Amino acid sequence: MTARRLRFTEPRTVEVESVPDPVPESDEVRVRTTVSAISSGTERLVYRGEAPTDLPADPALESLDGDLSFPLSYGYAAVGEVDAVGEAVDPEWHGRRVFAFEPHASAFTASPGELQPVPDGVSDAQAALFPTVETAVNFLMDGNPRIGERVGVFGQGMIGLATAALLADSPLAELATVDACPARRERSERIGADRSLPPGADAIERLREGDPPGRDLTYELSGAPDALDDAIAATGYDGRVVVGSWYGTKPAELDLGRSFHRDRIAIESSQVSTVEPALRGRWSLERRREVAWERLAGLDLDPILTHRVPLAEAADAYELLEERPEEAVGVLLTY
Repeated sequence: MTARRLRFTEPRTVEVESVPDPVPESDEVRVRTTVSAISSGTERLVYRGEAPTDLPADPALESLDGDLSFPLSYGYAAVGEVDAVGEAVDPEWHGRRVFAFEPHASAFTASPGELQPVPDGVSDAQAALFPTVETAVNFLMDGNPRIGERVGVFGQGMIGLATAALLADSPLAELATVDACPARRERSERIGADRSLPPGADAIERLREGDPPGRDLTYELSGAPDALDDAIAATGYDGRVVVGSWYGTKPAELDLGRSFHRDRIAIESSQVSTVEPALRGRWSLERRREVAWERLAGLDLDPILTHRVPLAEAADAYELLEERPEEAVGVLLTY
């Protein structure tokens, strides 16, 4: 029996290849994948060849070894069912639905400690968005939105929409989002934003409305380096800018010569593989993940999940994300 896995072989080229069916070691289980989610931000950088190849693929995930040079297997949102267990593994694992930070493949092996059981009431499709929601939870922990604040979010892709959905449940004065695609702006308002604006000078002017002027907290989640300048410009005195975008090899050229210093604006990076240092006394990755599963179960994910594509047609899925962003936001590969 053979399995199938997705490989990034060169810029803008993916292939689905047959490999021997994995056999679990004594301390492992085998998982048959049902769905896996494409990370439309990070994976598109890999797909385009815009990820820095001198960095490890992800030092926090054992399943992603090596670096980001071609050819490589990538992905980190697989959901499936355990169909074989090693002799040293509790047989209760057999038949469990699980989530794993694994590359796109029809089957894989892992130790039970690397798996997260999917809670009852959470569908496989929902579970594939666990990394998206966990990232959004981390953004809220890093940004610390306060009651009555005016918050802006640049970028309404998968991560931006999930972040907007969580912020919409916070007691803010206003939540405004920015995106170039009208369809994504409509999805943003459907998911809870008070208003969603096209990027440009008018958006900055409208985001600066209020007394005192400007956003108290602004997130840059678009993946476009130029948007960081706009996020800073939209932020008011003593405001915070949280940068959740990863730009890969694209440089971000900032205009910091105007009001940036006088406005005492703080810019902070945010990355999901670690917990905010100030919170580590009481927060661990495990505790944050529990919160993410809870929030995931209650979110309306229809505005985020737009397409399901069979693994055999994966090349079409990446082309869809690249060429028709007004249609495609979250894409699931099915097995």
